[in-house]
Order: sequence, then C-alpha cells, then structure tokens
Amino acid sequence: MHGASLDALPVDLWVAVLIVLGCILLSALFAGSETALTAASRARMHALEKNGDGAATTVNKLLGKRDRFIGAMLLGNTLVNIGSSAFMTSVLVGLVGDAGAIYATVIMTVLLLVFAEVMPKTIAINYPDRVSLMVARVVAFFVAAFTPILAAVEAIVGVTLKLFGLKLGAHHGMLSGHEELKSTVDLLHREGGVERSDRDMVGGLLDLKELAVSDVMIHRTKMRTINAELSPQELVREVLSSPYTRLPLWRDEPDNIVGVLHAKDLLRALDLAGGDARKLVIEDIAFEAWFVPDTTSLQDQLQAFLKRKTHFALVVDEYGEVQGLVTLEDILEEIVGDIKDEHDVAVQGVRQQADGSVVVDGSVPIRDLNRVMDWQLPDAEATTIAGLVIHEARAIPETGQVFTFHGFRFEVMRKMRNRITALKISAARRDAKKA
Repeated sequence: MHGASLDALPVDLWVAVLIVLGCILLSALFAGSETALTAASRARMHALEKNGDGAATTVNKLLGKRDRFIGAMLLGNTLVNIGSSAFMTSVLVGLVGDAGAIYATVIMTVLLLVFAEVMPKTIAINYPDRVSLMVARVVAFFVAAFTPILAAVEAIVGVTLKLFGLKLGAHHGMLSGHEELKSTVDLLHREGGVERSDRDMVGGLLDLKELAVSDVMIHRTKMRTINAELSPQELVREVLSSPYTRLPLWRDEPDNIVGVLHAKDLLRALDLAGGDARKLVIEDIAFEAWFVPDTTSLQDQLQAFLKRKTHFALVVDEYGEVQGLVTLEDILEEIVGDIKDEHDVAVQGVRQQADGSVVVDGSVPIRDLNRVMDWQLPDAEATTIAGLVIHEARAIPETGQVFTFHGFRFEVMRKMRNRITALKISAARRDAKKA
C-alpha cells in the first residue's frame, strides 16, 4: 500500500507543509488580532479617526461590536487549529503508521503554542495600537464572513443560558465611566506616565459631581464677617485690614446675614464721596446675599456661579441656618490645587516635622491633606481631619490620646472645648493597635 503511493508522496508532503503553515499563520492572525484590538487605546483610535485614518475607523467599528468580533476570532482560531492538527495527523499516520498520531500531537502543540499563540500575542500586547491598525481590515473581512455562523451560535448560546436563568445583556459594569477614567489615570501615575499634579487635576475635575459644597466651604467658625452697625469709618478699616474682597454683613447677631460688601464697591463709593467715609450708606453699597443649600454638588454650584456671573455664596443647611460660605476659587482649587495670591493668608495648617511626622490643624480638610501629602485617608464620613478622628474614635478625644487607623498614628495635641485644634500624624507601626 505504501509502495503504491511513493511517487505521489513528496508532492503530498509539500502540500501538507504549506497547508499547515497557512493554518498556523491564520491562527497567529486571529490570536494576535484579538489581543491587539482588546488592548488598543480607544482614545487614540478616536483621535486618528477624526484625522481621517480609515484603519482607525475600522478598529472603532470592530470594538463597537466587541462580542461579534471576539466570536469571529475564536471561531477562526478553532477552525484552523483543528484543521491543521487533523491534516498533520492524517499525513503522519500515512507516513509512519499509527505512531504518526502521537508525533502530530507533539509537533502541532509546539508549533501552535509558540508560533500561533505566545509569539503573536506577545507582539500584540507590546504594540496594540500599531498591530490593530495593520490587521483591522483583514479582521473586518473575517468578521463579515463569519457573521451568519456567529448569529446561529449566539442564538444557541442565548437559548442555553436562558435554560439556566441567565439573560444576555443584563450585565452592567461595576465601575462608572468616571470611576474607570480615574482608575486609569491613577494607574498611569503609578506607572510613571502621568505626573502627580496632572492626576490630582483630573481626579478633582471628575470629583465635582460627587462632592457637595459642604465638603469645600469655609465653615462659619472661620468666616470673616462685619457688623453692619459699625460706623462707616470702622467699616472701611475692617475691609482694608481683611485679606478678602467680599465680606458678609450681619446685624443683631452673627447668623443674621443682611448682605455682602465688596471692597471695590466700597472704594468706588468712597471715591465718589470725596474720601469722606461719614457720607457712606453701607446698605446702598452692599449687594444681596445669595444662599445655597449645603447639599448642592460642586458641579451644579460651578455652573450656577458661571450663570449668575458671581463668585460668592453663603451655604445654609436644611433649617436655613448659615453653615459657611463657598467661592468660585474654592471649587477651582478642587481641580488645580491650592491657589495663593499676594493677599492670601500663608498659614495652611499642615507642618511637616523633622522626624517625618506632620502637625495638622484640626480644621484642615481631609481632601486638602490627601492632596498635599499624597495620602489616601477616607473622606466619606468626615470633612476635616478632626472629624475623621472623632468618627473613628466614636467619641470626642482628650488631649494626649493616641489612635491608630488607616495606616497612621493620630495624637491629639490640643483641644479647645469640644474641638480638636491640633493633631500629630505619623506612619503607624505594624504592631500598633487602635487605642
């Protein structure tokens, strides 16, 4: 039997080699394309598409139908792998007998693993964008060719999953688009591709929707206000001695805000009065106070500032009591970091010590401390660092008490009545326990 086919054997062998090589190349194409397109940068592809790159347009279309694309790659890979293995087995069995099946299994396993899986996927994962653009049109052809088969397969899969109570399309991502973007920027920062300041800026911008004005407002205990009953001369002195240009006016009691005095308006009126402060009528100079709920998101408040063309608002709680004030600058600082000018108060409330610890005023916002020190202290349950300690301690601590949580050691250094005014924070030892 073998002798009858000896003349044709060399030709058959070369044909077999060519078919197997072709199958391995197709398998490498399917495997590498799946890896490259899955890892390709959507942002870069969109940018290239806007610039008229046809291959990028094809990539975006494929990624828009990810399930169909991945199914086509799996189908193609399965077909060529099985086909090449079966053909190699039949040829080797014809050459060496039954032992050919074992030889074919070993040879095809090595060839497919090295040249059709590991090598193309390694290239694809290292150059995903470049490979995606190169193979996009070829992959699109196979996706179109396999569409009828894939539609039938998807129907069978859908019916099968329904039998087990599973429904296609019911899956929702665990992370929102904002969370995914923040996580991506944070990962790029850790890998060295994004500067810390840029990461903080993007994170601050994305957080505007999640934060309320109560998280960034200047608390009423730190507000600089003026008694409207003062004489005009005293009012002028108070305004000139203040580092702020807008100052709330109160009458009878500090919580009764009757207006807001702008330094420019005051100086303009003083000029019109010939420099005689006694001629000033403060009620005519001050503008009406704008009150906003403390639950307003920073994104909404930013839009409100832009719409009203003003920079200043007083924050009230659900009972209408003044809780503090918020300015446009407070919101912008959540994006770009602390903004200082020549009239700002220099004290920030964060002082690093020689031993590596940090002395912090109790009123320092947790978010500001995290930004300055590059920490990750939680700010969901408290706004200030003193509030965080009180929340974790479940009580108002006494001076000298020490607490350890979130990887840090907190020592209460000063306390005024029920307020923690100063804390010393240092890295916690691994064997430290919460007090």
